[in-house]
Amino acid sequence: MLVELRLVEQRHQAVFEVLEGVPVTQVALRYGVTRQTVHAWLRRYADAGLAGLVNQSSRPATCPNQMTPQVEARLVELRFEHPSWGPRTLRHQLGEEGVEPLPGRSSIYPALPPADH
Repeated sequence: MLVELRLVEQRHQAVFEVLEGVPVTQVALRYGVTRQTVHAWLRRYADAGLAGLVNQSSRPATCPNQMTPQVEARLVELRFEHPSWGPRTLRHQLGEEGVEPLPGRSSIYPALPPADH
């Protein structure tokens, strides 16, 4: 938390310097960041104040293309019915059953239980 606060204080100081009239290029050099980063801090500070200068996750809030639990359950059923079928055949079968949107083959493989040999 202390490191986070120190980081926010540094960003706040950089924003304050720009608002006082110091050129963005100079501020960027002093803090070892790009001009674009300083501009991003200025935007975030304008939008959310000091809270906008806290590190933000780049992880998306949602995953719209994530496989639904129903499709994943159907894949598991198909795998138990046909242990030799791989992701390509399973995907084809889902398409035959009218599943939309079809998951990619690379998404199907991790969802499968191990095949019985």
